[in-house]
Parts: sequence; C-alpha cells; structure tokens
Amino acid sequence: MHATATPSSATAPRAYEDLPGPRGLPLVGNALQIEPGRFHQQLEAWAGEYGPYFRLQLKERRAIVVSEHETIAAVLRDRPAGFTRSRKQAAIWAEMGLPEGLFMAEGPAWERQRRMVMSAFDPAHIRRYLPAMREVAGRLALRWQAAAREGRALDLQAELMRYTVDTIAGLAFGEEVDTLGGGDDVIQRHLNAIFPTLYRRVLAPVAMWRLHKSRADRELDAAIAEVKAAVAGFIARSRQRMAAEPQRREQPSNLLEAMIAAGDQAGSGIDDEQVAGNVLTMLLAGEDTTANTLAWMLHLLWRHPPALQRAVDEVRQVLGDTLLEAITPEQLGALDYLEACTHETMRLKPVAPMLPLQAAMDTRIGPVDVPAGVVVLLLMRHDGLDEARFSEPRRFMPERWLQAQAQGAKRVAMPFGAGPRICPGRYLALLEIKLALAMLLSRFEITAVDAAGEAGEAAELLAFTMQPVGLMMRLREGMA
Repeated sequence: MHATATPSSATAPRAYEDLPGPRGLPLVGNALQIEPGRFHQQLEAWAGEYGPYFRLQLKERRAIVVSEHETIAAVLRDRPAGFTRSRKQAAIWAEMGLPEGLFMAEGPAWERQRRMVMSAFDPAHIRRYLPAMREVAGRLALRWQAAAREGRALDLQAELMRYTVDTIAGLAFGEEVDTLGGGDDVIQRHLNAIFPTLYRRVLAPVAMWRLHKSRADRELDAAIAEVKAAVAGFIARSRQRMAAEPQRREQPSNLLEAMIAAGDQAGSGIDDEQVAGNVLTMLLAGEDTTANTLAWMLHLLWRHPPALQRAVDEVRQVLGDTLLEAITPEQLGALDYLEACTHETMRLKPVAPMLPLQAAMDTRIGPVDVPAGVVVLLLMRHDGLDEARFSEPRRFMPERWLQAQAQGAKRVAMPFGAGPRICPGRYLALLEIKLALAMLLSRFEITAVDAAGEAGEAAELLAFTMQPVGLMMRLREGMA
C-alpha cells in the first residue's frame, strides 16, 4: 500500500469505512445536504464535530475530509504521483471545452508544462514586468480619484477584478486590456462565469446541463468560445512579434513570450494548445484569487484601525515622495508590515479554503487506509484557526508574521498550496497586492469599507474561490 507519511502514521491504522461522518440518505448520501456557497463552512463545522478525518458520501463518490495541516502538507507533497485532481472535475473541464493547462494537467504532461510555466514565472522575469504593472496601478488611481471627487462608493470586488485582469493581460500577454478605463473587453465579460460554473457542476447532484441546455448553459458555451478565440489571438500576435524581433526569445517582454520560448525548445513536448491552456489558467487564477485577497485585506484593515494606520505609516515612510511610476522592487520589498497583512489575510480568509483531490492508488492518509478513487477534501483553513497553533486565532494580528515563529505559521497556513504543485504565480500575486495597496494608502484616505453582512462583517461566498459579499469602499483624496 502506498503511504502518505505523517506524524500520525505511527498510530494504529483505521479503515476508511470506520470513519465517522454526517448521516446521509439512501442512494444520494450527503449530496443533498451540501450548500455550494458555504460548503467550506459546512466541512469546517463537521470537522469540529467528527475530528480531523471524517467521510462523506456524495452519491456514488466516496470522500474523506482532512483538516490536520501536517497530513495536508504530506498529501500535497505526494502530488502528482499519489493524488490528482478529481476525475469529475477534470471531465467537466474537458466537457466545457477548456484547454488543459498546468492547473488540470497530470503525469508527464504536467511535468512538461511545469518547466515551461516555472520558467515564465521566474522572479527575475517578474521584476522586469514592474513598469507594466505600475501603468495599470496608475489607471486604477485615476479611476479611484474620480470616484473620490464625486463622493461615489466603489464596488470593491468589481474594481479589483478590473485591476487584476488589466495587470495580467498587460504583463502576461503584452496587450493592453483597459477595463479600468471603461473598455468592454471580451475577457472581462466572460471570465467570471467559468470557474463558478465548473464548481457548481462538480457539486451538482444531477447533471441537468447534459439533459437540457438552459439559456445560461448556451451563453456559457458562447462565452468560452469567445475567450478561447481571444487567447488564440494573444498567442498568434505574440508569435508574430517574436518572429519580427528574435531577441524576444532570449529576453521575453511578457509571460506569454517566455512560455512560447520555453515551449519551442527542442524536446519540450509543448504545443500551442498547452500554451493556450496556461494562458487561460493565468487569466482565471490571476484575476480571481488576487482580486479576492485584496478585497478581504481591505475589509480586515478597515475593521482594525490600528493595523490600517500602521500600514499607511509604513507605505508613506518607505515611498516618501516617490511617484507611482517610479516605485522600485526594492521599495515594495521593504513593505514588511504590508506583507504581514497579506499573510494574515490569507490565513483568515484564504481564497481556496478547500482543495479537492483524488487518491490515485490505495494509500494511507494519516492513520486512515484510503482506497484508490476516493475523493480527498483538504480543509486548508481549519488549523489556521486553531487556538493550539495561533494565539487569538480569529483575530486579525499581522504582527504575528513579523515574529520569530512566522516560519512555523507558514507551515500551518498554506494559501499557495505546498509541494511540487505549489502555485507558480505566488511571487507575482504578492507583488501585485503590494503595488495596489501602496498606491491606495499613499494617495487616498479610506473613509469606509462597508459590508452587506451582519455587524459589518462580509459574508463568505464559495464559488470555486472564496469571495466577500457586497463590499463597498469610499475614498478621500490625499493623506488623512
């Protein structure tokens, strides 16, 4: 039997069938109990009741839910050999007509694509893209300046989605997609439907879209076709520029050129279909995850005024009179407290609080013998809220990431995953977050970040990623 090594593996093994779990119904099991928008919260509550290992039955699919961070880390290190994306998720991705990129690839295809993508996301490359990122941040500043002068509230998540789409399109593909300036771009209009639809279909008890395509299903098919056409256009135009300027192969000016150059090397095994899959992955993941992390961070900072003031003071001390277009990587790197705020946000409000995988073979997860094919649901936030591991775990305390035990905290909170399939865009995401906050805190005073939830707390909505509901921000120009 394949074994996932963890500290708890030394205890007596348990059979999967002997695990506790919520009572289900005949035939459907627990499938009808699932509330997709708060599935992560249901699982976290059940973990509190049944312990760090419990089972679910989702119609014909058996699942084990794991909340112990040491075991989660071991499972993530055992990818892709021991654990893969769930077969249902992969099947629905393919059924939707989406090209396979690093996100969905497995086996040799994943190994080939990983080399290409990691080369594109090399930190040295990312630093060279900073001028393009500053330009997008400048457009965001102008947009927010207009809102401040008009006294207009900003739909925070929508604003940040525009910022991340424009950033990704500019630095990843070398093309300007000016949604911040009011452009109605095909990418912005259609991206937001893809991941939520994938998530809903994976959890759906009945595949109604296969029996009868609704108007929404037909609109999604058309949206995916338009996005794929846009991606093909990105690749074709990049190839034309690289043919006209061969030096771009040695010094790529964006992530797409870096991927094409790496893929074109002899023996890479990469074709334009796989490049397209990774372009789409960058658009989807780069837009959603970074925008939601920024939105959660601003919500938490507003609710904790001393932390907000300390972040403001740090930004203004480090940047001084530096203009936005002249901000350097070194200055962004010196924003230690802002980075601590980012890590604390991702601990409390990870955009991926639940990670679904599938056992590729008979294996042992912690102390549990798990048959091949069982779905493995990893609760990424659970131990990050454990009093045994964090002092006042539900309190927003960025200072904890500046202390000596911060490395231990990072082993518990794994917002970018762990192991061979750790998120390749983590360096880019942190840079993008710091740049947006540096612009905001140096130029504006935040006068309100209002939430639609009870007592000003934003509700969590899981729609593949976890997003805050109904955040509205108001700004005033200048310093407080």
